[in-house]
Amino acid sequence: MIINTGQRTDIPAFFSQWFANRLIEGYVLVRNPYNPKSITKYALTPDVVDIIGFCTKNPAPMFQYMHLLKPFGQYWYVTITPYGKDIEPYVPNKLQMLETFKQLSDLVGVDSIGWRYDPIFISNEWTVERHLKAFEYMARTLSGYTETVVISFIDLYQKTKKNFPEVKEVSHEDRLLLGKSMIEIGRSYGMTIRPCAEGTELEKYGADCSGCMTIALYEKAIHQKLSVPRYTPSRQTCVCYLSGDIGAYNTCGHMCRYCYANYDADTVRKNREAHDPNSPLLVGHLNKDDTVHDAKQESWIDPQFSLLS
Repeated sequence: MIINTGQRTDIPAFFSQWFANRLIEGYVLVRNPYNPKSITKYALTPDVVDIIGFCTKNPAPMFQYMHLLKPFGQYWYVTITPYGKDIEPYVPNKLQMLETFKQLSDLVGVDSIGWRYDPIFISNEWTVERHLKAFEYMARTLSGYTETVVISFIDLYQKTKKNFPEVKEVSHEDRLLLGKSMIEIGRSYGMTIRPCAEGTELEKYGADCSGCMTIALYEKAIHQKLSVPRYTPSRQTCVCYLSGDIGAYNTCGHMCRYCYANYDADTVRKNREAHDPNSPLLVGHLNKDDTVHDAKQESWIDPQFSLLS
């Protein structure tokens, strides 16, 4: 099966020691965000976990624990945008992150890492022209270290509207202009653009609109064929294959103003204060009235196709 770590928080950046402990102990407990008394127990062992998917703005804290990940397949998305501290208050220096990305690529291989340039929004400061200049610089810097770039335009979730009230949707005209230009830039540096939940309108210009976390991408990363259960995405606009996520909402310390996974700074602070790196739960500990059930897990690797050509 596939374990995801990055839909709800940034585990490598803020909880790497906790995750290392989970790998050592071989299991993790995950509280259902919509039914908090219900706890799912996932085994974190390579006999049932075929690949672990990461989505992070700072993988560096995980580097000291990479030996624990060697038995597992891996796919990493590293988000690097050009925004400053006014938008992404606690994201590390972007020049430093470009170098960190290259280090990670050397560790896991070019097939196991992608770059995310998202979300994209337009403002007086962040014009189309400025985005394209920043994107070209980053693509040039990362050339040879990834073949995949994900782009998406800002979605105005309620949490985003609350924490970033002045932000506006990107017009259809600007989406096309940015998309077509980024596809051309990416192509010139050996990278394919994958729009995230943006439909198929950029496909005719050369984008891969099959999704950003797909089975084909995972198979390329582990060089093995996967026979996966049928899956229905939770959002109509998303075609990705998202399996068990072990993160928790309202725990990411980057505090990006566009974030959909954090409600507010006070809630994040309280949850992070409740974090214990020795607990099987990301936030807090088991309560007497919690119900724990084992996830149904099995390897999805197809033994008839052990290697992809």
